[in-house]
Amino acid sequence: MSGALGLIAGGGDLPHAVAKAARDGGRDVFVVPLVGSVTDDWVAEFPHEFLSPGEPGRILKALSAHGVSEVLLCGKVDRPKFSEMKLDAKGMLLLPKAVAAARQGDDALLRFLVGIFEDEGLKAVSVTEAAPSLVCGEGVLGAIAPNEEHRADIAAAFKIVRALGALDVGQGAVVCDGLALAVEAAEGTDAMLARIPSLRESLRGAPGKSRGVLVKGLKPTQDGRTDMPVVGIATVRSAAAAHLAGIALEAGGSLILDRTAVAAQADRLGLFLVGVKP
Repeated sequence: MSGALGLIAGGGDLPHAVAKAARDGGRDVFVVPLVGSVTDDWVAEFPHEFLSPGEPGRILKALSAHGVSEVLLCGKVDRPKFSEMKLDAKGMLLLPKAVAAARQGDDALLRFLVGIFEDEGLKAVSVTEAAPSLVCGEGVLGAIAPNEEHRADIAAAFKIVRALGALDVGQGAVVCDGLALAVEAAEGTDAMLARIPSLRESLRGAPGKSRGVLVKGLKPTQDGRTDMPVVGIATVRSAAAAHLAGIALEAGGSLILDRTAVAAQADRLGLFLVGVKP
């Protein structure tokens, strides 16, 4: 490992967590917050330069100026409106290929963006390489363990995530007593969980009677260098509000933001939290 880590940052809590974990691990970190995606002030903690996703030439120049040898793209980045995007010369040259990649889905677009950096000699790395302390391990992560019924629901939910993920649909599913209650699409995990209480009570958990599990795992088409399932304290709160019994994450293929705090929150709210190899 040599040189600094270049973090191309989208929105959400993940980029900040990755930057801190990488710095704590001894890396120099240079952040490129993407205009329109990052509004938080955490970037002031690191050397940084705000740039547009349509300015790959300027991004590459900034990475080179700060001694970056490895690059990581993470965080929430909305599919761009190419007609409104600020472009530099390299961006205009690559625009037709970017549009074609976007038509194939979000994963294809992210792989295209990573390829731009690799073509310039940078090494594209995953969060597991840049910030291994965030990666979910295998086994029970809190004080509460799933029972056999929960594990059956976990297995069923992983099958759903794999099947729908092959179509680039989403990373999460909720199963209760073998029945699929919800799958995650573009709305995200919290919005998916918010739908659960609207279902009739015979299908789901209720106050004092938690039922069902949330599973998050990698899509088969997903490039782990650019996008991995993430769980934080907000996810645990949303799962508890949906009266779920617990959360299962793909061990080695998902991330936990502040593992100690998330596990403690799950314990307080009475949910199990477990890493599973599907």
